[in-house]
Amino acid sequence: MRYLSLTALFLLASFLPAFSQKKLSIEELFTTPSLQPKQLKGVQWLGESDSYAMPDQESSEYLLRYAVSGKKPDTLLKASQLGSSLKKIPAITWLNSAEFYFEGEENISIYNIATRQVRKACTINKDWERTDFETRNFSVAYTRKNNLFVNIKGEDIQITNDKNEEIVSGRSVHREEFGITKGTFWSPAGNLLAFYRMDQTMVTDYPLVNLGSFPAKAEMIKYPMAGQASHHVQLGVFNLQSRQTIYLQTGEPLEQYLTNIAWTPDEKYILIAVVNRAQNEMKLNQYRVADGSFVKTLFTETDAEWVEPLHPAAFLPGNTEQFIWQSERSGTNQLYLYGLDGKLIQQLSTGNFTVTSYLGCTPDGKQFFAEIADNNGLDRKLLQTDRSGKMKIISSAPGVHNTLLSYSKKFFIDQYTSLSVPRKVSLHQSSGKELRVLFEANDPLKQVDLVRPELLTIKASDGTVLNGRIFKPSGMEQGRRYPVLLYVYGGPHAQMVSNRWMGGANLWLSWMASRGYVVFTLDNRGSGDRGQAFEQVIHRKLGQTEMEDQMLGLRYLKALPFVDSTKIGVHGWSFGGFMTTSLMCNYPSQFKAGVGGGPVIDWKMYEIMYTERYMDTPQENPEGYRQTSLLNKASALKDRLMLIHCTSDDVVVWQHSQEFVKKCVDAGVLLDYMIYPGHGHNVQGKDRLHLMRTITRYFDEHLLD
Repeated sequence: MRYLSLTALFLLASFLPAFSQKKLSIEELFTTPSLQPKQLKGVQWLGESDSYAMPDQESSEYLLRYAVSGKKPDTLLKASQLGSSLKKIPAITWLNSAEFYFEGEENISIYNIATRQVRKACTINKDWERTDFETRNFSVAYTRKNNLFVNIKGEDIQITNDKNEEIVSGRSVHREEFGITKGTFWSPAGNLLAFYRMDQTMVTDYPLVNLGSFPAKAEMIKYPMAGQASHHVQLGVFNLQSRQTIYLQTGEPLEQYLTNIAWTPDEKYILIAVVNRAQNEMKLNQYRVADGSFVKTLFTETDAEWVEPLHPAAFLPGNTEQFIWQSERSGTNQLYLYGLDGKLIQQLSTGNFTVTSYLGCTPDGKQFFAEIADNNGLDRKLLQTDRSGKMKIISSAPGVHNTLLSYSKKFFIDQYTSLSVPRKVSLHQSSGKELRVLFEANDPLKQVDLVRPELLTIKASDGTVLNGRIFKPSGMEQGRRYPVLLYVYGGPHAQMVSNRWMGGANLWLSWMASRGYVVFTLDNRGSGDRGQAFEQVIHRKLGQTEMEDQMLGLRYLKALPFVDSTKIGVHGWSFGGFMTTSLMCNYPSQFKAGVGGGPVIDWKMYEIMYTERYMDTPQENPEGYRQTSLLNKASALKDRLMLIHCTSDDVVVWQHSQEFVKKCVDAGVLLDYMIYPGHGHNVQGKDRLHLMRTITRYFDEHLLD
């Protein structure tokens, strides 16, 4: 009897934490930072040394330096030494092992740890936009309105002087496709500045309505829709010494994409991945900086579906003749070592994995490191390879490893997470041997009622393995059936499911499960980091294969004994809004309720660079555009659908959902609709909570008992 009593007590105790966990309100969910795993703040390698530094983690008042040998840290400085008003170490960037710079309200300053002196590098003016700091001489490139300027030792120089504001310089171009995130590119020694100049005069004006003024005003943007005229781009080079600008002779046709800008280390040449408008051919071209002349095409890549260079050439340290190129030509993104003569020296990596990031090489240029998507895209691991292509996956534990390599590449800091590990940061030798743990985060959800996910796989119709994630309702009761929330994105360049903390899900999905929903997500074919065959199956028919896979997921859910197949909801934003609306219209009566945010409704109204890559032009693929358009499917809508759109959306313009509303009205179909005035492509800031309350209430009203 004593044994049975102790066992009963043990079992009772094991269940007590679940019963005592706090149930969160949606307001607490979005206003409690402690629900996220803590991070190791500000850790960086010191320039070319094998020491690393970070603020003390308690107060951030002191900057500490650590040797990899494991000795106690040195205190480098106190925050007040950088400025009497500073109480915490600011964000810093190490220039070398002895100096770092930091940005204040008015200045960028440099601190020398040997002399313990702070000196001003440059002044920042509040009206500067898109600032780009050169870290050798601290010149600053910036824009004002549509023109580009540079500040050299306190002197402002205007580089471009276009009176027509439809011609802009120093900004990102091509709608930030092809990995483009900015419009200025400093040369390695800081003597020259390359920049984009974009002529948009031929692009159609598109009105965004500013509802914040009285009366409301139309504010025109340039929005090149599929099949229409595209902008023309040049690459200029400004010489800081001569104060002269030349433009590279990139030639015609003018409707082409100048992507992935790379300087050679000697500053004599620039490499540009030039992509044709059809996006089925890429030429890696070399241009002479001195006069802008075209030198040669190093090599050409073609693909029947699309080419999409996302990473510029990365030259080896101190080597003006050899560089790393990333390409999917073999079926998955891999590393290739090329010479400046255009000849392939060696394919450095190969396999079923996808290289997601090139991390650099040893100073002698013999060992190379990259982050890869492994295990059907679920994991991220560190790969080492050499000039012969001999590879080694260094990361051993399944999960997501983000790696910070020292300059010598003899050591690295591994920032690791998995389904069961909130965050672990550890120091390693390049062999993978762990030297010590720097930080481990506690489970931030231990005391709250939030559900943990499970990962699963489903096979597509062609046998392809698809990754899924499921949250089961907390406190499930035997015999009870629960409503389902299908959360979907489904578009290119994205993975919703991964082997990281919470499976890559946001906490709202877990919270919905804690309130009685089965919450499910599936990465269909067409989503990212799975290779060409997986991604390119969507060509010329966006949404069709994706819906097929999502419906397989739905079939899996309906077979579960705890799922109420009569109460299934679907929600997504942007491409996920397109998928939500597509599923509701193409599979009527399968979903009881849906919420589609910022949805693409007709791909003819979306921008050229993205749409034509996947769909070709409307003139070339009229049947594909007809098939994927939701305007001619509005009459098929049978169930409760709410569309949400932001009035200042310059990505998926407001016209998309308004056109769908009109079609529903014409067909006598009832539709729910919500707008967020003044917001862009999504609702951010304080209004985010309102958005999530709106979505939650909609599903509660239509799916919960």
